[in-house]
Amino acid sequence: MEMDGLLKTRQKNTGNKLIPIGLFILILIIWQYIVAKGKVERYILPAPSDIIKVFKTESAILFEHSLVTMNETIIGLLIGIMLGFILAILMDRFNFVRSAFYPFIVLSQTIPTVSIAPILVIWFGYEMLPKVILIVLTTFYPIAMGVYDALQQIDSDYMVLLDSMKASSFDKYKYAKIPMIGPNFFSSLKISTSYAVIAAVVSEWLGGFKGLGVYMTRVRKAYALDKMFAVILITSLLSMVLVGIVTIIERSILKWNYVDKEE
Repeated sequence: MEMDGLLKTRQKNTGNKLIPIGLFILILIIWQYIVAKGKVERYILPAPSDIIKVFKTESAILFEHSLVTMNETIIGLLIGIMLGFILAILMDRFNFVRSAFYPFIVLSQTIPTVSIAPILVIWFGYEMLPKVILIVLTTFYPIAMGVYDALQQIDSDYMVLLDSMKASSFDKYKYAKIPMIGPNFFSSLKISTSYAVIAAVVSEWLGGFKGLGVYMTRVRKAYALDKMFAVILITSLLSMVLVGIVTIIERSILKWNYVDKEE
């Protein structure tokens, strides 16, 4: 009986995964048909086949620009993760840190990214630094708020127990607080990861020498929408790959969190 139930569950999960894939393929077929029949002009909406051709003819150039964007993304994301995590720990540990930094953390997210990017370019030039700063500003917030909220929601009884055992503040974080915030941390990390590539491309729009955003700006001026769609697709794929890597790491670290779901 248990095997039958497990088999049905797996079949259901497989069916749920195939539905969006089938819908996506159907959309591509309709899209290709509409453009091929001249219902929409190619200079307005390129066909999927046109976008595929771009990957064949521009593969080397796209790969080179993608490496630059990924390099900026990973550096900015790692710094954003560390900054957000450290801020969350400090705000949880010291009330004066929370009072001093919490309003500014929230305020930092009320300023549009596009309005910050030109200022960073003026201050720091067209190299990697302004791009990394913008990515950090975009990615640290979900980490900081997600981890801080998770720390605040930990049952106080655990802390009382540790106090009775004369545990130090370091021990409380090592043995209780940090292990307990794992699911919240990875949920926040997935959000930051999905934002990181987008932030990198946006930062490259306003200046630079290489990167997907720079490439997109150049082809936009030439009204090469097929190449712009190719960049959009690459950006989405890069974000999905990074989120997938985070998910794999999460499953390897938080195995206990997936045991019941898989069963």
